[in-house]
Amino acid sequence: MPTGYQIKNQEAAYYLTFQVVFWIDIFTRNVYRDIIIDSLKYCQKEKGFEIYAYVIMSNHVHILARSSKGELSATIRDFKKFTSKKIIDAINNENESRREWMMRLFTYAAKRQNKKGNYQFWTHENHAVEVFSNTFIEEKVNYIHNNPVRSGIVNSPEEYIYSIARFYAEEKGIMDVIPVDFRWKTVR
Repeated sequence: MPTGYQIKNQEAAYYLTFQVVFWIDIFTRNVYRDIIIDSLKYCQKEKGFEIYAYVIMSNHVHILARSSKGELSATIRDFKKFTSKKIIDAINNENESRREWMMRLFTYAAKRQNKKGNYQFWTHENHAVEVFSNTFIEEKVNYIHNNPVRSGIVNSPEEYIYSIARFYAEEKGIMDVIPVDFRWKTVR
């Protein structure tokens, strides 16, 4: 079912939210967060995925990004498909105490959507909002930086390693991004 949050301009920058079905708190473990990081790095290197900001929360991921190849929807599709399979495999092969519960929900989500596969990990929506102003960029980058603080995970944004806030605080992070210059203007 389409929402109002569709990617219409494949070359524009977008604020994106990828949500795990039923808001399952899967990214509380490093093994699953690392799959996301490795996949984002691959997309940066091989698919022209230009990431300006990101944060991995317990059950969703926020990203401010664009495709230098004009293939944003395809990149997101491939990212979500690959990470879904990789995370499901990890759940089944790791010492995961919540395995049965999570797999039951992923199976239910797939059946509810009449999905061809056995499991659905991500929701179909990307909550894609096209970047339209400098104010919007600043608002979203600040939202991404402060999400772990608002959630009570850390006291300051740069303490959370699965976020770009460390990069902007000029500290060592786990992933490089393209720094956002808030004076930057989007092209319309």
